[in-house]
Amino acid sequence: MITLSQDAVSQIKKFRDEAGLPEGGLRVSVVGGGCSGMSYKLDFQKDPAATDKIFEQDGVKVFIDPKSFLFIKGLELDYSGGLNGTGFTFKNPNATKSCGCGTSFAV
Repeated sequence: MITLSQDAVSQIKKFRDEAGLPEGGLRVSVVGGGCSGMSYKLDFQKDPAATDKIFEQDGVKVFIDPKSFLFIKGLELDYSGGLNGTGFTFKNPNATKSCGCGTSFAV
């Protein structure tokens, strides 16, 4: 299961519409790299792949490939627009360490 904060839902809808994919979904994936070994990657796609896990919350679809899901099962995606920075934040219960910027992690 992947959960989205209300701030994340609002921003994803905004960015999705700006990308011209009002019916599309957010692809969350894990790629090699970053200070801690693995990084999160976010993209918008019109349709999921046949093997994707699909989650929907408050009108937002999230697509995750099976390999990435192993590393981010239980992830909570939030969005912060405060004075300390703007962007998505990842609360991953599988991460054993993460870098200072919060975009890379290790399991």
